[in-house]
Amino acid sequence: MSDHDTEDHLEDLPLDPLPLDAWHRARGARMVPFAGYEMPIQYAGPFGGIVAEHNWTRESAGLFDVSHMGQLYISGEGVEAALEAVLPIDLSTLKHGNPRYSLLLDENGGVLDDLMVTRWSEGFYLVVNGATKWDDIAHLREHLPDEVTISHMDESALLALQGPKAFAALDRLVSGETPLGSLTFMKGAAFKLGGVDAWISRSGYTGEDGFEISLPAESVGAVADLICAEPEVQPIGLGARDSLRLEAGLPLYGHDMTPETSPIEAQLLFGINKRRRTQGGFPGAERIIREINEGTARKWVGLKLEGRLPAREGAEVFAGETHVGTVTSGGFSPTLGAPIAMAYVASEQAATGTALEVEVRGRRLAATVTPTPFVPHRYHRGN
Repeated sequence: MSDHDTEDHLEDLPLDPLPLDAWHRARGARMVPFAGYEMPIQYAGPFGGIVAEHNWTRESAGLFDVSHMGQLYISGEGVEAALEAVLPIDLSTLKHGNPRYSLLLDENGGVLDDLMVTRWSEGFYLVVNGATKWDDIAHLREHLPDEVTISHMDESALLALQGPKAFAALDRLVSGETPLGSLTFMKGAAFKLGGVDAWISRSGYTGEDGFEISLPAESVGAVADLICAEPEVQPIGLGARDSLRLEAGLPLYGHDMTPETSPIEAQLLFGINKRRRTQGGFPGAERIIREINEGTARKWVGLKLEGRLPAREGAEVFAGETHVGTVTSGGFSPTLGAPIAMAYVASEQAATGTALEVEVRGRRLAATVTPTPFVPHRYHRGN
């Protein structure tokens, strides 16, 4: 899933502290404004630094504080049908405990947010982006019937433990009716973690194997200490989170998708269930079904750039002298040792291998349309 930087309407508001604010500062974190919160971008010390934190997560296990995300519980009479009317998802196929990626759309099919939805015993657990959560709650309250209750789980924190050694570290610490090893990618269950009730799903935003952990905010400091006491684990900041998700080819809301973007342009068809692609019944369905059948004028693609200079959001993309698109996310890939980017380009320029140019600091840099992810995902999908 994704999040975006503080929007204009948030910039004038006081920044909220995360439940782990003091914990981060005690570890030398450099705190920055993000999505209305003060968040750690990287940590100090001999280990600290975005590239070092990035590489540690790729090789071992990193603990991310993502408590800025919105955690919602939707319940009440007729909740399944009501939620299907606002999400392009087939909830009848969603098994208990299993998260699924979906989208919140406006009447024109523009993306208001991307989110994760999980069936719980009496309702649905949603994780939405931090900077959009208040707008999301308002949108849901407007479009869901009065019989459906929207509970903002503002007393809960959210951690993400990511990396190839995340399972080994977490497995020593949890207990429950479900063995942690039985969770494969996009499955979840209830556990005890350091004596604390926690909901854990095998999911994340780095392309690596890993887990997302929802737990009471009052206990998150002790649990973070417990996890980071494991030799495989280091705390990781927002900077490495972004470089990891970029290598994994994962979109960032507010950058790679916005209300001006349709899911089909953004290559997010997987967020719309097969039945809904033909039957519709959700906001923007007419446009989206038309685009599924007829295509779009532009597509979201990956780009590899020659040289060492990275292209950032807003950089213009050219085919010869013709402007054909704009970069939405970009940076230097520590894993590949080269600059990579994601951009919207004209559909006729979107085929893999197409040679383009990106304008960076007044220079045209050679770029090639490349499949994503740039670095292969290593999700644990089971046998």
